[in-house]
Amino acid sequence: MSRTVYILGGHQTDFARNWTKEGKHISAMIREAVEGTLAATGVAAKDIQVGHVGNFAAELYSMQGHLGAFLVDVDPAFHGLPTGRHEAACASGSIALLAASAELEAGRYDVALVVGVEQMKTVSPAIGGDYLGTAAWYESEAKGVEFPFPKLFGKLGDEYDRRYGLKDEHLAHISAVNYANAKRNPKAQTRTWYMTEAHACGGGEYNATIGGRIKISDCSQVTDGAVGVILATEAYAAGWARQRGMSLDQLPRIQGWGHRTAPLRFVDKVEAAKDSPYVLPHTRQAVTDAYRRAGIADCWALDGIETHDCFTTSEYMAIDHFGLTAPGESWKAIEAGVIDFGGKLPINPSGGLIGAGHPVGATGVRQLLDCARQVTGTAGGYQVDGARRFAMLNIGGSGTTSVVFVVGRDA
Repeated sequence: MSRTVYILGGHQTDFARNWTKEGKHISAMIREAVEGTLAATGVAAKDIQVGHVGNFAAELYSMQGHLGAFLVDVDPAFHGLPTGRHEAACASGSIALLAASAELEAGRYDVALVVGVEQMKTVSPAIGGDYLGTAAWYESEAKGVEFPFPKLFGKLGDEYDRRYGLKDEHLAHISAVNYANAKRNPKAQTRTWYMTEAHACGGGEYNATIGGRIKISDCSQVTDGAVGVILATEAYAAGWARQRGMSLDQLPRIQGWGHRTAPLRFVDKVEAAKDSPYVLPHTRQAVTDAYRRAGIADCWALDGIETHDCFTTSEYMAIDHFGLTAPGESWKAIEAGVIDFGGKLPINPSGGLIGAGHPVGATGVRQLLDCARQVTGTAGGYQVDGARRFAMLNIGGSGTTSVVFVVGRDA
């Protein structure tokens, strides 16, 4: 029995939309993602055998739980479909992907539908910031704290600064690259927004400090969005490919994965990492696990990376944790232009969370879909030339849950 999981394609909603202003319920977001995914892949609804939904906090933002059941409403062929919902803060989408791929590997099913969704614009920024605080240890890290997550990821930058030094201009470059990449992406939330490196370096009225060293330009977006993908076993994917005049080795597949979880409180992560050269050693372990399972030695076997830049500090961390530089030397890859769109190893050609948007439960699914598009040459304006293998890192909480996928094709 093959254990290979193939990605047949998917669909992303426009991340610039405000579904609350449109008067639409979270179920409408799920429906659009599912219908778009079926249309994009040409997979019949009757062929779907199981459904998984990734979502962080619909009970708070939308007063709605039990999201897996909404899949059943999309098409009469789905009635009776086994479904479930998965939560791991901002890594919820990736946990749904891991669960679906594990079922396919185990031989339970041949075709799985995965949807990531979050509707975040139902409340004010202050209330939304409080909701996001539940991805940390709420009582000790977020309760009564205005915008707790910028402050927590500011502390990630502070830890780099304490250990190795950190310059704000390097974070500004990360921001500028993501905004510039987003202009290439027709579904990116900030595709029409203004941002330059000089502006990101500045402060004051137009780039206010949110918490600690984190300014507006360092932050990902508050986003409404849903993304669907279809995963399949070799048995189903081979037939699907034949119908389209393709060979199986032309299809993108999950070549490797890594999944690690650290303590919930950020201070406990720092304590656990005190003897490691990596600020988040469990994240580095998830990366190396994925490399090992994919049969690659290091990041230079990749053609690009989609990483979790909820803040510029988390992308700064990802650069050395993926191995582009030695620990603490991420600035070298930034200054050399390695991470730029035309660089040696582009990061976030989609625009990432800062540029494309960050609907929390959908982000991991969006990242996987973008990786699949890259390695099949279907990423459009943000296509990396000649891409054959991409990796992604999805993080939940203040670096708590780390999920890495390596996606590639064999021909």
